[in-house]
This record gives sequence, structure tokens and C-alpha cells, in this order.
Amino acid sequence: MPELPVGLLGCGTVGLGVARIILEKAELIRSRVGVDIRLAGVADINADAVRDLGLAPGVFTTDAVSIAEDPNIPVVIELIGGKTVARDLILRALSLGKSVVTANKALIASHHAEIAETAEKGNGELYYEASVGGCMPVIKTLREALAGNRVESAFGILNGTCNYILTRIAEDKLSYEQALAEAQQQGFAEADPFLDVSGMDTAHKLAIVVALSHGSWVELSDIYVEGISRLTPMDIEFAADFGYRIKLLAITKNRGNRIEARVHPTMVPFDNLLASVNGAMNAVKIVGDATGEMVLYGQGAGRMPTASAVVSDLCDIARNRACGIKNRLPIFSFRPGTAKPMDLLPMSEVETSYYMRFAAQDRPGVLSKIAGALGKQNISISSVHQKGRKTEGPVPIVLLTHRAREADVMAALDEIANIDVIAERPVLIRIEEEDR
Repeated sequence: MPELPVGLLGCGTVGLGVARIILEKAELIRSRVGVDIRLAGVADINADAVRDLGLAPGVFTTDAVSIAEDPNIPVVIELIGGKTVARDLILRALSLGKSVVTANKALIASHHAEIAETAEKGNGELYYEASVGGCMPVIKTLREALAGNRVESAFGILNGTCNYILTRIAEDKLSYEQALAEAQQQGFAEADPFLDVSGMDTAHKLAIVVALSHGSWVELSDIYVEGISRLTPMDIEFAADFGYRIKLLAITKNRGNRIEARVHPTMVPFDNLLASVNGAMNAVKIVGDATGEMVLYGQGAGRMPTASAVVSDLCDIARNRACGIKNRLPIFSFRPGTAKPMDLLPMSEVETSYYMRFAAQDRPGVLSKIAGALGKQNISISSVHQKGRKTEGPVPIVLLTHRAREADVMAALDEIANIDVIAERPVLIRIEEEDR
């Protein structure tokens, strides 16, 4: 039986999971793949990290570069993370013609051009299933299963931390701060949760989804990104009153010669499958012109689900190499130079429906002033919910609009914010009905 020596760089949470699958399920993998995948080198700065793995003498090292450059190790798994050391190791391995497996979405989203160029020059190849959606086969679906489809849209809950927080706020009326603290206690959120709750982690994943769906990369700085920190139990309760759940969505849509790419809290109808995705679970709804709707659902993070995705890439590489095949798939779905470039639709030109909440003094004529400002921008109101005074101070006025252009909505909100009876900046949440 052919053997595939593999080098593992980084033995943190996911790295240990990968090592355990390779070591403990070797017979299962051999029976399915027909290749003996062997850990030939394992690198970490902490020798204690691998103490319980029972590695053979000489397999462990603190020198990751030596594994990346070892001519007897044709496959390297990078699970160090970050965009400095990991970048150098990946580029070095690719330049030497190696196959690289990684879960490093931030690095791919930020350095995709450099990675692709290095791989092409060195005849290396990159696999990165674990970078988007954990155990969900998002990359494989877009690169392979939908190769004959024009991808019309993709909507994704791609961050378990945010989904857990929003679920706890909705189900138990916790504040954002309380839900975040609980997520940290449960291990769903980092001590510094900025990348998750700001939406940037989701934006990294969306950039990859856009490239695989449409053949065009968008710069991270050009993706509209809005996090969840301003959401309140009040807004989530009002959304439910109107028949919606609020989720942090990554959204891309094919607009012919332009594409949408945005990340923000989004109201989705109860009858949308994404509305029922709760806790730390992830889901992606992809619409192809031939397939119609399809939904992937599963754990988007965690040691073993992510490790499973890494090992699935290893198995693909092993099968290919056993048949004498390499670079069977383009790294980013399209062969270089074959995809038609597509411009990014500016957020100001996006059209959708909107939820708006205003904190206003309970005086006659307030609603007519709000409606007047919206009317000036050709924004039509579809529903209104106004609560009477229970205590002294502002009362909430909540409304939904029909489809409108983002620029017009922002202009109207600027005017409304300056009305003397409006106590604070209005709250805005976009609604997605998937162009029904």
C-alpha cells in the first residue's frame, strides 16, 4: 500500500484533533483511501502539547521550517494561524512543490494573490476546506459539486460565536454583554472576541466564498461589514413580532457583471431554514442556476469538526497522489485567467427591505415627520409598530419598509436623526427575503 508522509505544523486545539484522527483512525482511512497517511513530522513550540500522542522518536520538533523544507515530506498541514509565521511557512512549502492543507481563512483572504502565484511557480497546491464552515463541505461544494452552475447567491451563518450570542438573546432575553460573557464561559468566544463579534471573521470567509462562487476576489476593505454589538433584546423581540429572526449573515449575490458582498445582522423570515439555525451551529444556503437551493448545516468550529475537514483534504491529496495526479483542482475554483472579472456593487447601491427603530418623544405628529422624511427618498413603509408611553422618556417606533436603495435609506435616517423629538440615532437592520 502506498504511503504518504505528512508534516503537521501547530498542535493547538485543531492540530491535536488532526493528529488523533490520523493516529487513531489509520485503519479506517487506509480502507477508504488506499493510502497509509503517516505523521512524519510534528512541530510546535511546546513539547508538552504532544505528550499524549505517543509519537515515534524523531517525529516531534520545535523547528517548523525543517518540516516545511524536508524533501521527504510532500504534504504540510499548517494550523499555526495568523498571517506572519504561517504565511512564511505556507509560501515556502508551496514554492517547493508541496501540497499544503490549512484552515487559515484570514491568511487566504488577505494574501490570495501571493499564495496562488507562489503555488503556480513552484507547482504546489493548496487545500483549505476547514477555512470556511468547519465540518461543512462548503469549499468542496463550490469547487466541485457546483462546477456546472452559475452561483446566483450564497447566504451564510458562518460564525458560531455570533450565532450563539444571538440565540441566547432571543431565547432568554439576555443582554448582549451577558450573552457574550456566557459564550466566553462556554468556550464559544475568545477572551478577545473582536474578530467574531465585529463580523471580520465572517468577512474573511465570505471573501473566499465570493472567489469560489464568482471567480473574482474582493478586497476585505471593500466588503461592507457590520457586527452584532448594537443589537438589543428589544430589536430581537420586535423582529419576532414581525415574523423574523436576526442572524449575522455573510451574503453574496450575482448581479450579472457585478456582485454583492456584505456581512451584517439580517432579519430572515421564520420559514427560511437559516432562521432555525441556533446555538453555535453554522449553515450556508447556496443557490445555483441548475440546482436551485441547497443548504449545508453543521458545526462551524471546534476541535474535531474542524479536524475532520482537514483530514478530508488529506484524503483527497492521498487519492490524487496514488493515481499520479497533482493540481487536479484550481486553487480558487477557476483556472487562472478564465473567469470574467466582476466589479463589487457598492453598498450604497444595494437594494433590500429594512427594519428601523426610532426612540422618539411621545408627541403628536412624530410618525408623520418620520414618514415624510422617508417619503422624500421614495421609501415606502410596509408595517408600523408603535408602543405607547409606559414611563417618562422616549418610546420606540418600529417600522418595516418595502425594498429601497441603501443610499436613500441613509439619507432619510440622517434627516430623521435631526428631528427634535428623536432622542438617539435610529437603529437599522436589513431584511433579506432572497429576492422573492
